[in-house]
Amino acid sequence: MKIFYTKNIGRRTRWLCIGLLLFQGVARAQNDSTAPAKTVEVAHSAKPVKNTFAGQWIIDNQTVMVPVKGTLELDFSHRFGVMGKGYQDLWGIFSPTYNIRIGASYTPIKNLSVGIGLTKTNLLWDGSAKYAIFKQTPHQFPVSLTFYGNAAVNTKTDATLYDGSEIQHSSDRWSFFSSLIVARKISEKLSVQVTGSLSHQNAVGGYYTKIDSTGSDIYQSMYNNHFAIAVSARYRITNVTSLIADYDQPLTSHPSYNPSPNLALGIEFNTSGHSFQMFVTNYSWLNPQSNNLYNTNAPFNYTDKATGTSVKGGQWLIGFNMSKLWNY
Repeated sequence: MKIFYTKNIGRRTRWLCIGLLLFQGVARAQNDSTAPAKTVEVAHSAKPVKNTFAGQWIIDNQTVMVPVKGTLELDFSHRFGVMGKGYQDLWGIFSPTYNIRIGASYTPIKNLSVGIGLTKTNLLWDGSAKYAIFKQTPHQFPVSLTFYGNAAVNTKTDATLYDGSEIQHSSDRWSFFSSLIVARKISEKLSVQVTGSLSHQNAVGGYYTKIDSTGSDIYQSMYNNHFAIAVSARYRITNVTSLIADYDQPLTSHPSYNPSPNLALGIEFNTSGHSFQMFVTNYSWLNPQSNNLYNTNAPFNYTDKATGTSVKGGQWLIGFNMSKLWNY
């Protein structure tokens, strides 16, 4: 009995030692810094593309850009007269038909800018809102999408409609503009955007063509609603200098008073808090719905009102925009 008990103790001890050695080896393998580490994937949230455009304006159109929260922007826009008289009015610079708009906007919350402005022509006050719906983001959004809209009121004492018709009600003085802007920063140098817009005028000129016991028919010289499309582009040639372009095409065909399209080409200079654009354009109204509804300056050829003859070439004018930004 004694010998048997001693042998069993020896066997058990050996198996116990072997088990301890195996456990120690496994523990070392788990803690060994040289053992292959498991790959841990860290998800990085994609960030929106920056500086698609330098500011909120590209010549006569709004861009998709909305300043960061707390930004106050002051805008000054000027359009000289049409260049038709050449040196006699210094190609429109000394023309009495110049137009000016002074405006300001503020970004109270992220992605939303609200603004107000006053234009010399028709003493036109406008209030606007602009909201960035989404921004171009790698692997998420291929483009940026922004809504811009405004309401404007003609406050001139002797105001009339576009055709000289008398304004009969205070509501006749109002017009509205809504647009969706789609843009893409194609490269570090080139950005392009397309804008679809609806302009609305509360009152249009017209007259009765029939009024009797059977009813009445009215001829409208224009429709209340007007659709248009605009294409804009910016090409950066240095860190602070860019070439800019606009083209605006009317889509609605009215019975009369059809507006002309607009073509604009220019150059832009930027600093961290300033933007300056100088260009030639056909637009002169400085308000988007007025430009789209009432532009009479043709970019390619036009009919001379005095002689009724067709004239090759466009009716161009020089313009500039200046913007100053403060962040609070």
